[in-house]
Amino acid sequence: YMRQDCHVCISEGFETHTRIKVKLNGKAIIATLNTVNSDLLNHGEAALSDYAWDLLEAKEGDKIKLSHPKPLSSLSYLRSKIYGNELKQEEIVEIVKDISQGRYSDIHISSFVTACAGGKLNEREIVELTEAMVEAGDKLNWESDFVVDKHCVGGLPGNRTTPIIAAIVAAYGLTMPKTSSRAITSPAGTADTMEVLAPVELDIKTMQAIVNKEGACIAWGGSIALSPADDILIRVEKALDIDSEGQLIASVLSKKIAAGSTHIVMDIPVGPTAKVRTNAKAFVLKKHFESIGKKLGLEIKVLITDGTQPIGNGIGPALEARDLVAVLKCETDAAEDLKERALVLAASILEFSSDLKEGEGYAIAKKILESGRAWEKFKAICTAQGGMREIPQAPYSHTVKAESSGIIININNRSLALLAKLAGAPEDKVAGLDLHVKLGSIVNKGDPLYTICSESIGELDYALDSLKEGNHILEIKEQ
Repeated sequence: YMRQDCHVCISEGFETHTRIKVKLNGKAIIATLNTVNSDLLNHGEAALSDYAWDLLEAKEGDKIKLSHPKPLSSLSYLRSKIYGNELKQEEIVEIVKDISQGRYSDIHISSFVTACAGGKLNEREIVELTEAMVEAGDKLNWESDFVVDKHCVGGLPGNRTTPIIAAIVAAYGLTMPKTSSRAITSPAGTADTMEVLAPVELDIKTMQAIVNKEGACIAWGGSIALSPADDILIRVEKALDIDSEGQLIASVLSKKIAAGSTHIVMDIPVGPTAKVRTNAKAFVLKKHFESIGKKLGLEIKVLITDGTQPIGNGIGPALEARDLVAVLKCETDAAEDLKERALVLAASILEFSSDLKEGEGYAIAKKILESGRAWEKFKAICTAQGGMREIPQAPYSHTVKAESSGIIININNRSLALLAKLAGAPEDKVAGLDLHVKLGSIVNKGDPLYTICSESIGELDYALDSLKEGNHILEIKEQ
């Protein structure tokens, strides 16, 4: 931050959004300039964001050196991609290197994201993008050469199976160092939900110690320098509400490879309002994951699952945490669909083991869950990550009731997710929706359909206003 009339800005031709090299204490960063037109800063003064301040280890009164950074040759490669040309391997490496080292502005990054969206990356480019993203960060190594993982491509609210699966798999004796993302376009990511129950911002040393002790962890990938370019891309994708196929594959696989995974189960939910809308698109994605995974030395098993409606009852970090804990504790009112999906996916992971034949995993996964071993393992993982927390409840809520009697014939995943985000999720952990019905449920006029939960009355009103504008979640067919 500098005054617009600062002598340095004038002499160097620095304008708003100019990329500037900032040097201090032998360190250097590339920062985006914001100019100030008031007396917030005096002449000869500059200010840094908290992020830049920490990177440079700055102190008040320090003198910084400002200059134009060297021109980025990779921007010409980016421009070429914008015009539809294929990227060469060395060009991809250069772009990813510049992104991970903070040389790209958000404008450049958003241009790269959009230039690659809509199927504009071919399989070779996706493989090389994945490899470049892995090489730009740290990598975890494990004593075992058999490390498992699970990933869902997303788009299905409430599908919070990962913590349940990790507990089952670790209780069986397999190694699962799970690094999860925060929400990109959804009301909650696995890291957001897990953070309700235990700390997820783990460094590499802590993560390794936890996995060596308990067999698994559930950490936020952004706190570990695994595929750092991916974390930067995700931040921009979230703002753009874009999650393109090629970058999705590179994002997922780069994190898995960097985490040391060798065997991965991939969940692709398909439904008319899920991220993947048709079986045809799911099979294309399945083929890409398997083919690209094989080229990268991974064994990937893809499950195409039902994505026609949310999984579980809660949508939003705290509500989803409540649901998964209920499944792990085998409570009588636990969401049966969440339990069943977790068991199916856990079974597929267990069957990677040479000890099991295909079809044997489900019974073993179910026994581990229903015996209480999975719940004990989950509590141990939470304790190792810093201690298990109580699940908070929202101070404000409003229940939406049926305006007519009939049968639920449609639940719009996208509209539901949007409403949960308008209520404050995932930033407010307690915010979201508590769904009281499923497809096929018969309701009478006045029956509760779902409850909107919020941290503040203002956010609750904001969500309710969207309903008045026609953001319908459920469709009821009169009988």
